[in-house]
Amino acid sequence: MSPRSSFTGARAAAVAAGLDLDVFALPLCFACLGFVAMEVDAGVDEARKEARRMAPDVWAEGLEGPALEALRRACDAGSRDAEAALADVALNGGRSITAREIVLRLATDLHRGTQRELRLEALARPRLAAAPPELN
Repeated sequence: MSPRSSFTGARAAAVAAGLDLDVFALPLCFACLGFVAMEVDAGVDEARKEARRMAPDVWAEGLEGPALEALRRACDAGSRDAEAALADVALNGGRSITAREIVLRLATDLHRGTQRELRLEALARPRLAAAPPELN
């Protein structure tokens, strides 16, 4: 049985959720990842569809190396299904179920970070008038 047929999206999502990857520290194409992040509010099905479309590009544009390292660390730590996820990306690369779920997870992290920054800006904006520009 091939890794693709026996390795499900739910298992890949669980592996992706546990990987030590920080979206803001990775050399990723944020524009590509942003297409997926914009679909997060539309729901998991729409976001997953966009992740499937964008995963090969995000993978090729910088995710492959850090993701492989994170998967190897997860294997070394004995994380459940990490070896199957590593086999999945070895066989299917950026078109793998694992790559798609990693892209979806990172896009969700990007979306949450962006939303947090927007809330902070909205809270700070009324106070900007109290800070004279010459003090900046």
